Amino acid sequence: MKIIRGLQNLTQYTGSVVTIGNFDGVHLGHQQIISQLIKKAKQLSLPAVLISFSPTPQRFFGHEKATLSNFKEKQRLLSALGLDVHLIVHFNQTFAQLTAPDFVQKVLLDKLNMQHCLIGDDFHFGKGRQGDFALLQTLSKTKGFTVEKTPSIHHNNIRISSSVIRSLLAQGKLQSVAAMLGRAFSITGTVAHGLKNGRTIDFPTINIPIKRKISPVHGIFAVTVELDGTSYQGVCSIGNRPIIGGKKTLLEVFLFDFNREVYGLEIKTTFKHKIREEENFDDFTALKKQIKIDVSNAKKYFN
Repeated sequence: MKIIRGLQNLTQYTGSVVTIGNFDGVHLGHQQIISQLIKKAKQLSLPAVLISFSPTPQRFFGHEKATLSNFKEKQRLLSALGLDVHLIVHFNQTFAQLTAPDFVQKVLLDKLNMQHCLIGDDFHFGKGRQGDFALLQTLSKTKGFTVEKTPSIHHNNIRISSSVIRSLLAQGKLQSVAAMLGRAFSITGTVAHGLKNGRTIDFPTINIPIKRKISPVHGIFAVTVELDGTSYQGVCSIGNRPIIGGKKTLLEVFLFDFNREVYGLEIKTTFKHKIREEENFDDFTALKKQIKIDVSNAKKYFN
């Protein structure tokens, strides 16, 4: 999959099949859209192009949300589905003022020579979010492209969406999250040096900085960790570490029967079961006592 950052880096296309959206988490609804996009692209012998925005319009307008996938995670998920091109448009004040018809003409047609557009049934675009499927249908009659929308996918009569998945993660409902994502929720990151407080209480942890402003999960979890092709079981804390007055969100993992230096390595932490919420403790002795209980509960879950 080719990643193109910015319209200025986009060369003229002789034709394309396009979808547009944030695709945070690349859940089953997103996967359905991309699957149909690729199928249509193959029928027309054209590249399948996904357009997203950086920053997202929500973030640009001050409505920051937790993200289900960081940049690298999203690219891996999209690439695995077989996309040809991911075009990342820089969303700024000038672009925010672009009307929906102008976006269609100046970006989708002039730049990409779009032959077919496929969007989700709730998609809106352009200044004031005035563009929708109905507008695309109208423009398609005179602009020489076709358009279709995909119906929503439901799980237990609930429409699958990134916002619903965020809510379920906050509630610790990991099985429902996995059913909507099509896989268990995970976070991938590079192991960094920490304060090494865990060693002083006999629970050395692997520390992974969270590459996102707001984490979608907080608390204590039973997890599996993939490292160098091997899977390990453990318990993790993801939060601000109130006992030391922490400000940044950090993922800390204690692995069972593990004793290796892994700084600088990339690991994938998969969340299996929420044990409890994060809480503060009066001292490290009290924290150590609670960690022993957490480890016991995690092992009970795996057993």
